Amino acid sequence: MKILVPVKRVLDANVAVRVKPDGTGVDLTNLRMSMNPFDEIAVEEAARLKEAGIVQTVTAVSIGPAQATDTLRAALAMGADDAILVKADGPVEPLAVAKILKALVETHQPDLVIMGKQAIDGDSGQVAQMLSALLGWPQATFASKVEMNGSIVRVTREVDGGLETIEMDLPAVISTDLRLNNPRRASLPSVMQAKKKPLEEIDAASLGVALEPTLRIASTLPPPGRKPGSRVESVSELIDKLKNEARVI
Repeated sequence: MKILVPVKRVLDANVAVRVKPDGTGVDLTNLRMSMNPFDEIAVEEAARLKEAGIVQTVTAVSIGPAQATDTLRAALAMGADDAILVKADGPVEPLAVAKILKALVETHQPDLVIMGKQAIDGDSGQVAQMLSALLGWPQATFASKVEMNGSIVRVTREVDGGLETIEMDLPAVISTDLRLNNPRRASLPSVMQAKKKPLEEIDAASLGVALEPTLRIASTLPPPGRKPGSRVESVSELIDKLKNEARVI
């Protein structure tokens, strides 16, 4: 069995976001980049399935600039066997990402695609669903538990009313939620071994997918500052402020 795991290079989740002075986007100059946290969960789940003897090959793929090789090496250190970098400069919209992944699936023939439910930069949460539609494969989103039984995958997923468990025939697409697992910290020997694992680089243009953006960001603004608090002398005054000023009751 083969698994394909898409991973994205994003601004590190622990770094404060800065908006460019002209409001055209987020300033990434000299800031730490890392693997999207939801994609780390997907890589961890794929690595666990391999360690359990269920999966034989895990391939990590990233779409982005040359620096995304660092993200792929991190996935290799976590347990992926090989990696593919689809070189693309500038932002790639979700539909284009899904089309690129479809082309890779048709070439590499994985039995399962498992990815993070969303990237923390764009927060679109669309690629898994789009890829499933393009491939005509069943999908399970927001997975909090994954169980494999031959050619059937059983997924427990988080929904508004609680948990839902579904079964799908492979091949299939799964997107991961936070509670699926806790990603491992790669050991130093694993990091060194990752440098020797194969990493293929291909041009996005060679896949015949149009990368020209169809959306335009009109402006990017930082969140408004928090207003200072105030003291009240009585419960009745508090209720009055909540009702007439804050308008929350």
